[in-house]
Amino acid sequence: MPIKINVYNQKAELVGDIELSDKIFGVQINENLVHQAMVTQMANERQVLAHTKDRSEVRGGGRKPWQQKGTGRARAGSSRSPIWVGGGVTFGPTKDRNFKKNINRKMRQKAMFMVLSDKVANKNLVVLDKLAADQFKTKIFSEMIERLDKIYKAGIAKKNKEKNKKEKRSVLIVDDKKDDKVKYSLRNLVGVKKINLENINILDLLKYRNLIITKESIKKIVKIYNA
Repeated sequence: MPIKINVYNQKAELVGDIELSDKIFGVQINENLVHQAMVTQMANERQVLAHTKDRSEVRGGGRKPWQQKGTGRARAGSSRSPIWVGGGVTFGPTKDRNFKKNINRKMRQKAMFMVLSDKVANKNLVVLDKLAADQFKTKIFSEMIERLDKIYKAGIAKKNKEKNKKEKRSVLIVDDKKDDKVKYSLRNLVGVKKINLENINILDLLKYRNLIITKESIKKIVKIYNA
């Protein structure tokens, strides 16, 4: 059964509604699957930076430090031995480590649907008719987000009656079009991130509490996933 949700303009005025596919926005949450998809993405984005040199990579040590017998000291074949100061490291981290993880494509998609469904269920999703700007102006979008914040707060007011402290801004904006004026105007806002539809991912959806998405983006999501 489709889910009907309001559509607003950038002035936070109600301009219509849209039906959300329950195959994407009405999926029952499976925390284990969401966690698996999140860990997989984090692992695949991880950079292998730490690297220690073993005895074959440390410079020098080609010459035998002293003769094998007759000195009274222990035998030594190289000054680059791990037991010597300045020598190689035996079990240190190396750049050859591989943190890559695999997850089934349908599982990854399902996990993303679950997070989107959670946004709808908790009144953390607002649909915009369009996202546009006539000039490079951060203030315009700051005011827009403040107006849309009232919609989020109205949706969760009953849950947070006892809360008086002000929550930090945490907004993810998803648009299907690339617009430099929008991109650069939003860039300086703390707690706000704007991504294109093709870059939508589970980590960003989980990281940001509120989601603003354009009407056309929702239509394209339904078309892409045949839901």
